[in-house]
Amino acid sequence: MSPRSASVNEELRRRSRERLLQAAVELIREHGYEATTLADIADRAGSARGLVSYYFPGKRQLVQSAVHRLMHRTLEEALEREPRTEDGRERMARAVDAILGLAREQAVLMRQHMAGLLQAEGFVQCPEQQRLAELLRDTMARHGSQHVDADYPMLRSLLMGAVYAMVLPNVPMPITTLRAELFERYRLDWDMGVPPDTEAPGGTGETDLSRFFATDQRPVDQSK
Repeated sequence: MSPRSASVNEELRRRSRERLLQAAVELIREHGYEATTLADIADRAGSARGLVSYYFPGKRQLVQSAVHRLMHRTLEEALEREPRTEDGRERMARAVDAILGLAREQAVLMRQHMAGLLQAEGFVQCPEQQRLAELLRDTMARHGSQHVDADYPMLRSLLMGAVYAMVLPNVPMPITTLRAELFERYRLDWDMGVPPDTEAPGGTGETDLSRFFATDQRPVDQSK
């Protein structure tokens, strides 16, 4: 058998990493962070346990990358859903609603994510976090910002603060209050985006998040 090509090896590595991200999201949501081990994640992903450390330094980094993936794909889906729009205010409304909606529907995941960000290392500079940043920066620019480098960090901080307020145990703030504050700041009309009493196309609160992880199971052509 001839050796696999570099492109085939790269595709196999990509799929393996995707399966680990998906497994992490599923297990943290089902059992919580403390009860989930790297071995559990590797087993769910069908990967060798030693392979996890090839992609991620530890569990916290893996989970943060997995949640960043969920966030950026949720945001991307909201921004590009039909009817497509280039209106900057509508896109900002969709972005706000996507992140707040994720905090509402995936509170366990987002609570752990916020706890991880408060660790000394802070953000994990992974491809998932970078893609999320790109989408939020683009949203800020389309909204009309003349100083994206200053306005993007503020948007990010406001969204993080809102998520934290929503997932705080015992005293969570209601989504409507936080949405109203953000909509007022960015001069958005309440009926833009997806108001809390409506449902976005495709539904909310879904339990199957597999569409956010590109774990295509079709065989890879190893003859190339």
